[in-house]
Amino acid sequence: MTFGFLSHLDLNLWLFRLPIMQALIARGHRVYAICPEGDKSSDFATHGVIHIPYSIERSSLNPLKELRAIQHIYHAIKPLKLDILHTFTAKPNIYGTIAGRAAKIPKIINLVEGLGSFYLENDLKSRLVRTIIESLYAQVFRLSNTVMFVNHDDPAYLIRKKIVPPHKVVIINGVGIDTNAWQPLPKTDEWIRVTMIARALKHKGLFEFIHAAQLLAKTYPEVSFQLVGSPDAGNRFSVTESFLLHQGSLHYLGHQDNIRHILSQSTIFVLPSYREGLPRTTLEAMSMELPVVTTDVVGCRETVEEGVNGFIVPSHDGVALAQAIEKLLLNSSLREKMGKAGREKAIKEFDIGTIVEHHLHVYGIPS
Repeated sequence: MTFGFLSHLDLNLWLFRLPIMQALIARGHRVYAICPEGDKSSDFATHGVIHIPYSIERSSLNPLKELRAIQHIYHAIKPLKLDILHTFTAKPNIYGTIAGRAAKIPKIINLVEGLGSFYLENDLKSRLVRTIIESLYAQVFRLSNTVMFVNHDDPAYLIRKKIVPPHKVVIINGVGIDTNAWQPLPKTDEWIRVTMIARALKHKGLFEFIHAAQLLAKTYPEVSFQLVGSPDAGNRFSVTESFLLHQGSLHYLGHQDNIRHILSQSTIFVLPSYREGLPRTTLEAMSMELPVVTTDVVGCRETVEEGVNGFIVPSHDGVALAQAIEKLLLNSSLREKMGKAGREKAIKEFDIGTIVEHHLHVYGIPS
């Protein structure tokens, strides 16, 4: 069989889809990575994946340019004679499905990894964009064969609004992580570190984390509250680096590539986000035996069992976040117990091997 993996970004396919591609190639199938040129484009060939480029402007809303993007995708995929086209993220889901049907591809699968930031605000622009997205998705999901989701709340919402037919829905546990690679490592010092890894955005619960750090810092001077992640230039909900550097209770680390090392030296992982698809950073922390404090929102609540591998608190509530963190600060045996439970959950539910097998099942390929 011949498979096409379509994204608007080569890094998306490289970081999150490569194990699935490799599994297909190992079983004798031909695999194409269909995405614009990028830093990883030439690396696909080292794994037997054939890169097919096309042009798209990720941030454009110009109707003429969007029609051209559909044309570019069509001309890229038409000669490939694909048996299955798997699309990822909003624009490739929409444009790829339209182009795929025009190219007469027998089976098209969409993956929705969350409904996006426009579902977090209720201003006029957000409401307008939601209406457009839902209208387009309603048309596209009629054309595709299967729609995959990474949590239970998003498909429930879209089914309720009659945007996606229930029989087309498949739920998978995210993109998966290599739990063998994300193993706990020995700590090299005695510092207690409460770590949040996320872009420096309001919607990630940044202000609640800062508030919690302020509440706890005086009582627990031996604890470091650290943020890993940089501002998102151009995002209206991003804070500035200057703001972060002037938060006395917060240790701002900025963007870091050595996430494994940072988590290995952390004590507690925190993600007080307002909404996620399924947060990979939380899964990485769980796999490294860190207890997790997160929020009772879409995506986040899929990762934590209350009182088992961490705590779930209300969103937008820095006081509740601080109280949950404090429970863990005061009880090292509870931290250890929850950390081990988190790793067990990561191995059982989120390991990349399990995710790959689920994809093969959806494709109709024996494991």
